[in-house]
Amino acid sequence: MKASSLIAWIVALAVLALLPVLPEPIGTPFHVELGTKVLIMAIFAVSLQLLVGYTGLVSLGHAAYFGAAAYAVAMLTPRYEAGNGWLLLLAAIGCAALLALLIGFLVMRTRGIYFIMVTLAFGQLVYFVFHDVEAFGGSDGTYIYNKPAFAVAGRGLVDLDQSSQFYWFTLAGLVLTLAVLGLVLRSRLGHALVGIKHNEPRMRAAGYNTFAYKLASFVIGGALAGLAGFLYATQHGYVNPELVSWHQSGNALLMIILGGLGSLAGAVVGAFAFVLLAEWFQDLTKHWQLLMGGFIILAVAWMPQGLAGGFARLRMPHRGRPRPLATPATAAPADTSPNPSPATEQTT
Repeated sequence: MKASSLIAWIVALAVLALLPVLPEPIGTPFHVELGTKVLIMAIFAVSLQLLVGYTGLVSLGHAAYFGAAAYAVAMLTPRYEAGNGWLLLLAAIGCAALLALLIGFLVMRTRGIYFIMVTLAFGQLVYFVFHDVEAFGGSDGTYIYNKPAFAVAGRGLVDLDQSSQFYWFTLAGLVLTLAVLGLVLRSRLGHALVGIKHNEPRMRAAGYNTFAYKLASFVIGGALAGLAGFLYATQHGYVNPELVSWHQSGNALLMIILGGLGSLAGAVVGAFAFVLLAEWFQDLTKHWQLLMGGFIILAVAWMPQGLAGGFARLRMPHRGRPRPLATPATAAPADTSPNPSPATEQTT
């Protein structure tokens, strides 16, 4: 990572960390709760970016891992006391990763539109499991009455009932997610995934086990989606089958398209823009989806590289411009020598 990019990330995260301590009307409980929701969706979008933007796997079933983790928290949390946060977190991420492993092993043999449709089918299968099985609360969902408790050596580490502490806890989760994916993308695995995205047959011919690499990407993305699901369930205290629906997967896909494919920053920017605009449009009209759709169409048409890429281009307008044509002064002088070339001598 370039020094300028690292500084930009540090500044952005530092600004985000200040939200709960800012004076009103910015640092209100409502804005802190909204900021927490944005951060959770950013983690979810980043997890999908690994599949779509870096591996070239367009999945419409990604919400299955998000929702499965949320349901794991709901099912394992005691009714009358706080559950062990560490165990619940591991269980949520583990359930999401295991589900991603099972689904990924079955769908990874398909490609293109078939891959998209099969992931959609598996996502809907998981949706109807949670929707129809009464043990999961059926279509009404189920409540989580106590937030998890995180303790070290018997002492509380963080109080998730405090909105500001939960916000910082979620921000730390986003930082950890970005750090993990940053390391993955700079490793042999990350380089292989990018190569598979651009030319899988060539990578296979070069001796790479593309099935294993794609499956690893699928599981890592599912596990990180599980982290987002854990945080979502903890914040809202309620889960329902809509968390697993294809609409949720579609929203995450729109976030990374809006922010910019193939960029971690793009996923974060897209999540921020999508959630905040949705909140604003819902206050304007009940048909807010029309406004959101129009905005996404205009944004993609004006900024094909996404909001993050568009902002970078505005910040450095000289990048990407065609080079000027050579002028007569800079062009190479023509050969005006009277001596004929060797080829001319031979022909004569």
